[in-house]
Amino acid sequence: MAILSQSEAQAILKKVLSFSTADECDATLSGSIEGNVRSARNTISTAGAADNVSLAVESRFGKRSGVATCNEFDDATLRRCVQRAEEIAKLAPESPEYVPLLGPQKYLASPAAFAQRTADITPDYRAQQIGASMALCEAKKLSSAGFFNDSTGFTAKRNSKGLEAYQQFTNLDFSITVRTPDGTGSGYAIANYTDLAKFDAARLTRVAAEKAASSVGAKAIEPGKYTVILEPAAAVDLLQNMMRSMDARNADEGRSFLSKKGGGSKKGDKVFDERVTIYSDPLNAEVPDLTFAGDGRPRTKTTWIEKGVVKNLYSSRFWAQKAGIPDLPPPGGWIMEGGTQSTADLIKGTAKGILVTRLYYIRAVDPQTLLYTGLTRDGTFYIENGKIKFPVKNFRFNESPVIMLNNLEALGKPVRLSGNLVPPLKIRDFTFTSLSDAV
Repeated sequence: MAILSQSEAQAILKKVLSFSTADECDATLSGSIEGNVRSARNTISTAGAADNVSLAVESRFGKRSGVATCNEFDDATLRRCVQRAEEIAKLAPESPEYVPLLGPQKYLASPAAFAQRTADITPDYRAQQIGASMALCEAKKLSSAGFFNDSTGFTAKRNSKGLEAYQQFTNLDFSITVRTPDGTGSGYAIANYTDLAKFDAARLTRVAAEKAASSVGAKAIEPGKYTVILEPAAAVDLLQNMMRSMDARNADEGRSFLSKKGGGSKKGDKVFDERVTIYSDPLNAEVPDLTFAGDGRPRTKTTWIEKGVVKNLYSSRFWAQKAGIPDLPPPGGWIMEGGTQSTADLIKGTAKGILVTRLYYIRAVDPQTLLYTGLTRDGTFYIENGKIKFPVKNFRFNESPVIMLNNLEALGKPVRLSGNLVPPLKIRDFTFTSLSDAV
């Protein structure tokens, strides 16, 4: 039952609303079929599947609201779910930030968000892909740990004000860590797709295997400020943290890196290097996304940063109305414009620097400057005269993506990661504070 058609999903939601006695009622039905396989030490360790549909009902009496959920859809269960939401609403305090439910909305059609080939993935296909990955590592006398997960899902909404929404989507994620037998060399690769047509586990494993073999015998060099090339897998987490911090209310109330002294936000100000442009587009062929947010607001193509200038901030509906700003929901994924150079091209143009494969264990140090700390991992290399000279021991870093994007030297060709398009970045004066013995 996990993937319901639009008519099937809306039939359930209509029935839910028919049981409501509240002033307002909002119902969301979502489901997915997921499959995964995991490997460790060149052996499949686990395989699994999940199939689920769930319903969330929000009932409102005046400014009071309550939510109840269920995952059975007979009339008695649906009725009881609605009743429970209403009971909770009557006990709840009034919300000081109440806004009425949205009425009917127009949504873009995003057929690229669903790929039948991904929806048709079988356990045999997962085993074949992981098998090819493990065989490659076995032949090179390397040890691998991989994870392959695919999902097909839908989300449907309906409320008592006439809003109706529905969309299907597919997703595929793969990650692989490869280590040398003595554990002193490590490499990593990651991929994310809507359509499996572009997926090749063996190709990604070769990348990780080459890094693992090349990272043996890492040398310790002094921490400090270096020119770095962040591969997309290294850049994505810092950039995601920045994009998650572009909330208008936090900025207006002084809690954000986009807050102005004395009040207000830096919307309209140049905050980054002029080569930085980031936007979201649910219809983008490479990173298609849901065309509506969780509260039912439509998502359309939106520019967040243009040539270094902050163009838009997202907000809740309440804050948009109170502050008199555009009512923009947060993006699902985002696209950072880049250049045409590959990571290899960026290396060729670097006199001295450090190549970073991946950052992990990232933690916030100062939310108002977006200062983060974390560690490099799975392949860190010293560059000299346009070539990788030798592997180096991993570092702890202290850096802000805001400072990072003001110390930009070059942008490479964006690739898809975590539902975003992310370029490799060449950054000057990236701050490494200490060494790490981890590989």
